[in-house]
Amino acid sequence: MTKRKDSKLIHISDILGSALGRYRPARDMDMARIWDIWDCAVGRPVAMNAKPDAFKDGQLTVNVSSSAWIHQLKFLEREIIATLNKQMDKDIVRQIRFKIGKIHS
Repeated sequence: MTKRKDSKLIHISDILGSALGRYRPARDMDMARIWDIWDCAVGRPVAMNAKPDAFKDGQLTVNVSSSAWIHQLKFLEREIIATLNKQMDKDIVRQIRFKIGKIHS
């Protein structure tokens, strides 16, 4: 934490969020938020096999460990979208594109 001249404490995340917000496009901030809530939003079994990779124009691209997981997640797509949007307090994810790719922790 840091002190202002008026002696109010400000958390460093507030400072960084404000500074980054000026220099990074909103979609980058949205992607960071999606990463933050992903595991909780989809649950541990899914999170171990699927991770967000990119976000642009309402489409979230998710890397998935196998074609079997892609098949399963297609059935859950609407539910995942609703959960993500609810946790983000805004309807920004409109579609999810699942593809086989590297799963980053």
